This record gives sequence, C-alpha cells and structure tokens, in this order.
Amino acid sequence: MIKINENFLELQDSYLFSTIAKKVADFQSKNPDKKIIKLGIGDVTRPIVPAVVEAMKKAVDEMGEQETFRGYGPEQGYEFLREKIVEMDYQKRGVQINPDEIFVSDGAKCDCGNIGDILGIDNIVAITDPVYPVYLDTNVMTGRAGKYDLEKGVYENIIYMPAIAENNFIPDFPEKAPDMIYLCLPNNPTGTTLTKSELKKWVDYAKKNKSLILFDSAYEAFISQEDVPHTIYEIEGAKEVAIEFRSFSKTAGFTGIRCAYTVVPKELKGYTKSGEEISLNHLWNRRHGTKFNGVSYPVQRAAEAIYSEEGQKQIKENIQYYMENAKIIKEGLKEAGFEVFGGVNAPYIWLKVPQGMKSWEFFDELLTKANVVGTPGVGFGPSGEGYFRLTAFGTRENTIEAMEKIKKNI
Repeated sequence: MIKINENFLELQDSYLFSTIAKKVADFQSKNPDKKIIKLGIGDVTRPIVPAVVEAMKKAVDEMGEQETFRGYGPEQGYEFLREKIVEMDYQKRGVQINPDEIFVSDGAKCDCGNIGDILGIDNIVAITDPVYPVYLDTNVMTGRAGKYDLEKGVYENIIYMPAIAENNFIPDFPEKAPDMIYLCLPNNPTGTTLTKSELKKWVDYAKKNKSLILFDSAYEAFISQEDVPHTIYEIEGAKEVAIEFRSFSKTAGFTGIRCAYTVVPKELKGYTKSGEEISLNHLWNRRHGTKFNGVSYPVQRAAEAIYSEEGQKQIKENIQYYMENAKIIKEGLKEAGFEVFGGVNAPYIWLKVPQGMKSWEFFDELLTKANVVGTPGVGFGPSGEGYFRLTAFGTRENTIEAMEKIKKNI
C-alpha cells in the first residue's frame, strides 16, 4: 500500500493566489466586457533591461559553439556570479561574505521552503503574522506545524508574532524561545520594515537563545530610507545566527527567468540532539549538490549583467518606476479615506479595510464595483484579517486607472 505524507492533509484550503485566480476567472467569465486591473499577485510588468537581455543572448550563442559550450555547471553557482554578488551586494556595504557562502538557485521561494531539509523536524517555528504563506505552508508539509485549530485559525505548534498597526508592525519577542524565526524585511505583505537598531534586537535575541533567523530580503533593492539595513549581515553577530535569502525576481524582473541566491555563513552552527555543533553551510552545500543541478549558464550570465554599470542604472530605473506606482497607490487610497501603510521601502501597500468588513468581503467588493484585484490580508495569517494588500508592479496606466476607479466606486 502506498502511504502519503499526511502532513499535506493539514494544509488549509488552496494556496492563497490560486483562490484569487479562481475568483477572478469566475467574475471575468460572467462579465467578459469588464476590464480587470490586477494589483494582487506581485508579478512584475516591466521588461528585462537591455544589458541583461544582451548578456543572455551572448551566453546562448556561446552554448551553440563547440569551444564555448557548457554542460553541467557547479550546483552552487558559477564563480563569476558568486564573486560579483559578494562584491556588489556585501563588500560595498562593508560586509565580508565569501563566495563559498553563496548558493545560487532558481528562486528564493524554493530556498525558503527547501531550507527545512537540513533542520530538525522538532524545531519550534515562529513566524510574523501576517506573513508570506510559503514559510508557514512548507513547515506544515514538513510536519513542524502540528494540527490546525479551525476556530482560532492557527496551527498548534507554530508561534505567531502579530505585526499590526497597534504595535507599529514590530512584533514582540515570543515568551517561549523558538528555534527557527522567519523574518521578511522589507515585509511582504505589509510593506513595512525594521531599523538597524530594531533588527539588532532580533539578532541579540537569536544569539541568546541559539535560534536561527531565516531572513528573506527579496525586496532590499526597494529600500529608500537610510536607517533600514539592506542585509541582516550589517548587524554585528548576524553571521552566527542568520541565513539570508535574496532574489533577482523583483530586483531585476526575473520572475519568468528564475534566479536567486541564499547566503549560509560558515560561522553559523546547528546542533545535534547531543549538543554537537554542525556547520549549516556544510549541510546546505550537501543538500544543494544532491537535490539541485544548478541554474543554467545563460541565466547566470544574465544575473551577472545586473551588476554592470549599465545594468545597475537600468534596473534602478525600473525600481523607481514601481516605487512611483506605490506612491500613486498610497496617495490615492488616502484620498479615498483609507488608512494606509508601506509603499516607502517596498512595492506593497497595506491598507485597513472599512470597519466591520472582512478581508475577503473587501476583495469581492473591490472586484465587483471597481474591477480591481488585490490580496485579502487574512490570506497571510489571522492577524491579516481586516487588512488588504495592493502591489505596485502594474503598469503606470493601470495603476492610475485603478486608483480612479477605487476613489469613484468604493
């Protein structure tokens, strides 16, 4: 008899964005004449910048010549990309990271889920609430979450750390120290972040309790304020307690190309049940080499081109475009009378729905009355109830039109 992984049965409903897609498709089928503006899923709309396209074309041409053809590459990533990452993302910020602490992959989403392979099943997990669903769902699949409490809307073994307007989106430290702490900064979905001094408190807390911080900084390129760290390794001692996930998806529009990387410092240790220290860098290297064949050569050459002088200039123009969209959304929602957060250091705007209304109710109202799609806050966790997320990744024309529709119809 074939036995299944019964942890999958503990997953609740369908994946958030799949539910949204089904609702939108149903509305569109019944209203084919309506133009729907999608500001829900955080997918980019600006094309890949010319410097990256040219580098990728050149790499593809190389693959067609005997002298420059490449087969399997190093699973951890080609040295030309790892060294450029070290130089541009870390050394320029005064942070010392070595190339063999960089692991190139096909997406931060994958790495955030796969990292659990090297961590014990009995680790206690803490997540900010609301939170990007992948952190929670992958721990449910692995078996760390326990049973789901339908009445409370939480898993029995997960520590939820509310990050809401009342605490300025700064979660309190759990009373019971967790083993694994997920932090996404700048945050998805709230668009908020922590200052260096606030993040230092989390690093100190992790060191005190021998906890591991799983730090998702997929949106660091959108940071505009001076006192907001671009990497957790700007904080003293962070290399002893943190793994950092980075992505080119939003930074350079790679959602359809797929390239990211994870940093696992050599100073970082895990422990056996007997208390023996084990290098997490070694474990992740072993896992990465066993289960992953590496990102393709043309894609890694494309990623390398992001760091060229022209590439940096071009992707910054795209980032500024999206952040101008964020400003338009934020100001438009304020004019419409909404209480709004985020949109300064991240391309997400987090708003409070009208009093007495649920997040999914607001989703339906926004879709039917304004023909605009967003993401219900409750889909990111119980503390997201009463909130709603809009993204700045649409076109300028659609962003302006969406705000006019909301101001007129909601």
